[in-house]
Amino acid sequence: MNIGVARPSTSQLSEVKHHFIASHSIHDQVNAATFEKYALEKADEIFKEHDVIIMVGGTGLYIRAFCEGLDEIPPISDAVRQNITSAYEKNGLAWLQKQLQEKDPVFFEKGEIKNPQRSMRALEVLEATGESITAFRKGNKEKRHFNVVKIGLNLPKDGLIQNIETRVNDMILQGLTDEAKSLYSYKQLSALQTVGYREIFDWMDENSSLEQAIQLIKKNTKQYAKRQLTWFRKDSSLQWYDPKNIASIFSYLFSKGCSEREK
Repeated sequence: MNIGVARPSTSQLSEVKHHFIASHSIHDQVNAATFEKYALEKADEIFKEHDVIIMVGGTGLYIRAFCEGLDEIPPISDAVRQNITSAYEKNGLAWLQKQLQEKDPVFFEKGEIKNPQRSMRALEVLEATGESITAFRKGNKEKRHFNVVKIGLNLPKDGLIQNIETRVNDMILQGLTDEAKSLYSYKQLSALQTVGYREIFDWMDENSSLEQAIQLIKKNTKQYAKRQLTWFRKDSSLQWYDPKNIASIFSYLFSKGCSEREK
């Protein structure tokens, strides 16, 4: 997975050391808890040499896992997970949403029901424990041994939409369809239940034209961006900046104790 996940280029990777890039197989079960463990271990390594670590991303749950920890949820058996995954592959997202509406109305009302991975996870927990995943969310924050400073980059709506349009067009030009074809036999895996791949797989299954698939990628990416903004707007600890306002961003960071040496 390269183009579909917008992996940093070789030159970008050579300029700045990145972590959690090409670190896992598509066959691995990776979730927020997996990421929390991985990221904390990497942070301990990096802090031996540096005072500041930069985490970049837009997946709110993963960021929360790293900064605050997650509520502990009982392990889910492979059998339960496979049954739900198979049923989703056969019946689609509408079936998944209907199951949650009937069996877990609390999650259906407040959860990410348009996200197949989150929805399957909720149904897995329900089937395995008999309780809603929301029952395990206690809201207790873990105390980390480092300080967290959060910055949001705020683009005008028109600029954000144009960036999404351009990004999707570039992904198609770079060969997203060929990449998806090489991954088609693995399309049932959780790692490939993401915007970009799902729509191209539908085109390959002759459920849409390529142009329709491209437009759907753009539409679904815009919806995802909207959900991201909704999530982060609720975080009062996050300071928002125009991404061009570099001086103000550094001034804020230094006021929070980030060292000039790390600039």
